[in-house]
Amino acid sequence: MARVDAITLRQLRVLRAVIDSGSLTGAAGNLGLSPPAVHSQLRALEDLMSAPLVIRGEHGAFLATDEGRAVLEAEAQIAVALETCARRVTALQSGHTGNVSLGVVSTGKYFAPRLVAELRRILPDVEVTLRIGNRDAVIQWLTSRALDLAIMGRPPRSPAVVAEPVGPHPHIIVAPPDHPLAHADPALPQDLLAETYLAREPGSGTRILMTRFLDRIGDGTPWRMVEMGTNETIKQAVIAGLGIALISQHTVTEELRSGRLVALKAVGLPIQRSWFLLRREDMALSPAGQRVHDHILALKGGFLPTVVS
Repeated sequence: MARVDAITLRQLRVLRAVIDSGSLTGAAGNLGLSPPAVHSQLRALEDLMSAPLVIRGEHGAFLATDEGRAVLEAEAQIAVALETCARRVTALQSGHTGNVSLGVVSTGKYFAPRLVAELRRILPDVEVTLRIGNRDAVIQWLTSRALDLAIMGRPPRSPAVVAEPVGPHPHIIVAPPDHPLAHADPALPQDLLAETYLAREPGSGTRILMTRFLDRIGDGTPWRMVEMGTNETIKQAVIAGLGIALISQHTVTEELRSGRLVALKAVGLPIQRSWFLLRREDMALSPAGQRVHDHILALKGGFLPTVVS
C-alpha cells in the first residue's frame, strides 16, 4: 500500500526530471544533485508507492510506467496548486486580495452600503464585510478584535484607537412641517425644552449629544424624553407628531428633501461633528486592511449623503 504521507516534493521533482531528461545524469544536472542522490530519491519514491515508476526504453532512456504517469499527473497538479498559492500569498502581502471587517454605527447605515459598494468597485479582490450595530456594539467588536476598521462619530476612550476624520457629521433637531416651531427663527431655548424628545437607547452617541445640548441650553431644566429603538422608528414618530428629535442629518436627508420633516432653527444648531475612521492602536492592519483604510480616507467623505440646506 502506498504511503503518500511520506512523499516529498523533492522526490516528485526527481521523478519529473528523470523522465524529462531520460537519464539519472541529466536529472542530476538539472536539479543540482549527484546521480547517486537522484537514484536514491527515485528508489525511495518507488518504495513509498509500492510500484515501479520508471523503466528503461529501447535506447536506454528512462520512461514512465503506467504507475509513473499517474504520479506525474499528480505532480503536475501539485505544481499548479503551489504556483496558484504563491500568487495568492503575493496578492495578500501586497493588499490586492484579502478580507477586511468594517464596523459602522447604526446611524451610518444610511451611507455604509454605498461605501462598501464603492470599495468593492475600487478593490474587487478585497472582501469587505460590513457589520452595523449601535455604538456599544461597535466598541465591543473593537475590544474583541472582531473588526479591522470602524466608522463612528465619537471615538471611544477604550480600547485605544487611532481616529482619523473622514467627513462632516452635522446633527439637527427635526419636527413635522406643521409643528409650531417649524418657522421660528430661531426657536427659543424655553420652547425647545418644553417639547418631548424622541431618542435612542442609552449608550447611543446621538442620545449623548442630545442630552449635552439640552442640558446646556436649559442649565439643568428638566425635559421630557421617550426612548425608541431605531432611527427609522424615531423618524416615523416625529412625522406622526409624537415629538421632536435631535438626530444625525445624514439619517433624514430624504425626509428633509421631500418635506416630510423640517430642521428647526436655533442657536447652536446644527451641531457640527465629524465621522471618524478608527483602527485599534495596538493592532497592525493587514495589507488589504491598509488599502481599504487609505481608500476610505482618499474619498474625503464623498460617500456621505448630501446635506440639505
